[in-house]
Amino acid sequence: MKIEELSALEVSFNQLIETLLIKKSESEQFTVKLSSERSQFTRFNHAKVRQTGCVADGWIELTLMADQRSSIRQFPFTGNWDVDWQLAYTALQELRDELILLPIDPYLVLPSGNNTSREIHSGNLLADEAVVPTVLQLVAELDFTGIYAGGLVVKAYGDSNGQKHWFATDSFTLDYSLFSTSGQAVKGTFAGSNWDISAYIAKISEAKKQLELLARPAKELPRGQYKTYFAPAAVGDLLAMLSWGAVSEADIQQGNSALAALSRQEKQLSPRFNLKENFQRGLVPRFNELGEIAAPELPVIEKGHLVNTLVNSRTAKEYQKIANGANGSETLRAPEVSPGSLIFEQILPSLDTGLYVSNLHYLNWSDRHTGRITGMTRYACFWVENGEIIAPIENLRFDESLYRFWGENLVDLTNFQEFIPEVGTYDSRQLGGSLVPGMLVKYFTYTL
Repeated sequence: MKIEELSALEVSFNQLIETLLIKKSESEQFTVKLSSERSQFTRFNHAKVRQTGCVADGWIELTLMADQRSSIRQFPFTGNWDVDWQLAYTALQELRDELILLPIDPYLVLPSGNNTSREIHSGNLLADEAVVPTVLQLVAELDFTGIYAGGLVVKAYGDSNGQKHWFATDSFTLDYSLFSTSGQAVKGTFAGSNWDISAYIAKISEAKKQLELLARPAKELPRGQYKTYFAPAAVGDLLAMLSWGAVSEADIQQGNSALAALSRQEKQLSPRFNLKENFQRGLVPRFNELGEIAAPELPVIEKGHLVNTLVNSRTAKEYQKIANGANGSETLRAPEVSPGSLIFEQILPSLDTGLYVSNLHYLNWSDRHTGRITGMTRYACFWVENGEIIAPIENLRFDESLYRFWGENLVDLTNFQEFIPEVGTYDSRQLGGSLVPGMLVKYFTYTL
């Protein structure tokens, strides 16, 4: 998107907020959220382009509140004022008609405060015409499958209290797999705001090495407990479970949290494990659905102890807590797990004999109250003996408690971290991701 187009979009959004302020009645309050993008999507299969194109999309979510009631409408946002205002005014009238029919919401939170922010993060992305040759030049002879998504994403907010936020960022993700002739695959992601060709070469080079190892006969392992190294992508998979019934204060209060025992100080994790929300990388907006701004950093777990949960204003109102800028679902938006001391060259020697796990999938809680997670190993996972990779493994199901693998069985974390991006494109391109190290675990339970 050109600078002039982005500027016109911002002007149109501001005009929408100002007009709604004029049109609202004294008893009404509102919030307006904008999500917009100009993205290049290219899908690859067998190292060939299967689908490509550019998407220009945008939508507004208008929430109207009055008399302790609220309702929402969503409609397209084009940047063309005449079109956008007609859609907004129609939505406003429909919401007014609907509100009187709705029940009172005792925990409705109205917009307050006077926060404003404006962030524009310009990147150095591949030109649309350069995506295909640049991505494929290193993998032309391989069975390469994946999707590239890159461009500008805009998130914005305004409300009847005068709060206003604008966040725009250039970013890209490449979510890919390299397949062997036997159908096994090495999975990888590459993401950022600046295309770094040397970093891409290193990524593909490492994936090619793992692909060669996958050509060896697979080893079938009996169920049991094995020493395991989890690559950063696998750590990211486990970390994502904390956003599903763990770090939310509402889940703590309602008895649905996997960290309940941690919050009651009945259990603790390893002093090596530290988790925080870190917005300082500028990958996602700090503002939430009510225009509240989270702190640049929020420690969640420090040296194995739970020091903060994620608390939004609705939860704070219902349970008399102090809000800390969490989003409506009280999920992690910019998580970072602190590194340890395990250097890259010592990963296999330190593992000695056990499993090297690159990726996990199908994760779910098997027993949330005890922090037990089940799932499957996936992609390039290997059996290691005496510090050497011996063979790829058949997929295994695991069932293990976070109080063990992040607790007494955590040997160490790597001294390097890797950014694991959000690659979802449902409704719109997702922003952000997790910054995580790899980790070595003494015992990890595999059940099938």
